[in-house]
Amino acid sequence: MMRTVRASFGGEPSSYWQQHLSGTGTLEATGSALRFALAGSTSKKYSNAQIDDYENLPRQHFCWHPPLRLTVQARFSHPAGTLKGTAGFGFWNDPFLMTRARWPTLPRAVWFFYASPHSNMKLDLTAPGNGWKAATLDALRPAALLWVPLAPLAMLSMNVRPVYRTLWPSIQRALYVREASLGLDMTQYHAYVLEWGVERAQFGLAPEDGQPSIPILDAPSPRGPLGFVMWLDNQYLVTTPWGRLRWGLLEIPGRQWMEVNRLAIEPLQGSQDG
Repeated sequence: MMRTVRASFGGEPSSYWQQHLSGTGTLEATGSALRFALAGSTSKKYSNAQIDDYENLPRQHFCWHPPLRLTVQARFSHPAGTLKGTAGFGFWNDPFLMTRARWPTLPRAVWFFYASPHSNMKLDLTAPGNGWKAATLDALRPAALLWVPLAPLAMLSMNVRPVYRTLWPSIQRALYVREASLGLDMTQYHAYVLEWGVERAQFGLAPEDGQPSIPILDAPSPRGPLGFVMWLDNQYLVTTPWGRLRWGLLEIPGRQWMEVNRLAIEPLQGSQDG
């Protein structure tokens, strides 16, 4: 049976969380919250402030499966478009060897994800390639793997925009890619909710001040097991269906942060999919 994890960050994170601090990244207890901060980062060195729960685990032993509910109350120092790098929280399979030596793999994720305008990850036909988004991806599904041998030809063909608009929706569905921009003020506290079900993943904002909850995205659900991650870093990534690939680091001469004062991961009784 999956555990329940609840944290109100009034001090240092508990020993349950692995901490990853690179470059100028710091974790700062503010008295009522935990700040993931970067200050004076350069484009010559990776900077990251992160907690996760999978560092010493093989992927098959990652902790989380659907159905569950993730609730995070968070705010940021800068609005979307001004905050630099990437940030977010949710579940993924750590495909790029970020925390230990594992075999690389294709990505699988269900999370709230931010990328500054230096990035262009144009995976959803109707969503922008950067910004503050709810997003799903499962590139390890059998239907997605069928496209792998055709990838070079498909990328070349999608430089022709009518071909891209015709062909990419089928590939996007195979990859379980769905994204939705949040369109809110990131500098204000919001309670972000993800209900990760067996068949569907539902993203929203929890009710505030007597208002109803706000739905954001209903998407096909990636499979588990996945690990939990919460981070702020200074990287950017360009990856498009028409073959543009680029990665790099950003200079952050000032100070920026993500502040979290509540985190809960709770198993759901059954699934909301029915």
